[in-house]
Amino acid sequence: MSKPHDNEQSPQKPGKEMSRRQFLTYTLGGASAFMFVGPAIPMVRFAVDPLLQKKTEGKYIKVVEANKITNDPQEFTFEITQIDGWYESKPTLIAWISKDQQGNIFALSPVCKHLGCTVDWNNNPKLKDQYFCPCHGAHYTREGKQLAVARAPLDEYKVKVENGFVYLGDIIPNQHVQ
Repeated sequence: MSKPHDNEQSPQKPGKEMSRRQFLTYTLGGASAFMFVGPAIPMVRFAVDPLLQKKTEGKYIKVVEANKITNDPQEFTFEITQIDGWYESKPTLIAWISKDQQGNIFALSPVCKHLGCTVDWNNNPKLKDQYFCPCHGAHYTREGKQLAVARAPLDEYKVKVENGFVYLGDIIPNQHVQ
């Protein structure tokens, strides 16, 4: 005769054991995640690193002697050092420099606020003593105030006069017109 309790299973432990299939699923999933995330970390760091760099105030560039500046805008070119991520370049920029009614020196950017073309001073016979954009007909006053087509005044450069020279800094919104 057999014992009645031999066919019964022994009671299970409170914790559930992992099956071989679950173990393989977790192991392969973890290894796959490591293989995909591991190489992505340096790529993310490479893309984000320029954004993490501390912003510094722009440098001022020596452009012209202060005694050469007149009441009429004059075009001056200057070169800056520009760093885009890890690439360094030296673009040539243009500024229209003149004196305002109080005799203070100011410099305007030649970039039209309509679509980014380059404006020129007094080059349209119909629009005397104005900046004119040949692309779409925008024109501006001596101080950079928009008169037609463009929706904003010309931007200006930060200006510093030291030791008889004019230094130009970052481009800022025009402070001479409201």
